[in-house]
Amino acid sequence: MRASICFLLGNFLVLAIVIPSSVAEGASVEYCNKKADYAVKVSGVDIDPYPVVRGKEATFNISASTGKGISNGKLLIDVKYFFFHVYQETHDLCKETSCPVSSGDFVLSHQQTLPGYTPPGSYTLQLKLLGEDNKELTCVSFGFSIGFISSVADS
Repeated sequence: MRASICFLLGNFLVLAIVIPSSVAEGASVEYCNKKADYAVKVSGVDIDPYPVVRGKEATFNISASTGKGISNGKLLIDVKYFFFHVYQETHDLCKETSCPVSSGDFVLSHQQTLPGYTPPGSYTLQLKLLGEDNKELTCVSFGFSIGFISSVADS
């Protein structure tokens, strides 16, 4: 959703592009192993705001489903900037969604604030969900962008 607004300022035509930063974006999700039959199926990712703004909290909502309950687990997050590995972290599954996860649809919700010095551009995030005994329940990757404009607090 983009809207352009033109108006005259003195003798100059000014073009302002308005891009609402609070609009969530659905990222295209790919499985790490396209032939694997993962126990957890990921149907989509919404990122808010999109593009991500440096110095402000971003929310990643991952929509998923499972055929059987999950009592505990962990999320492994790996981020690449172009082809360079830049960041990795691990989270308790039960801090990203309500546990135990019942059979059916659920949402993993992760909030992250990126430092003001984070370079703008295109990133790839790989997310692995490990269950009991570190069994891989799913592995997906998706791209996201970090905008060129940082927050006022970074100035």
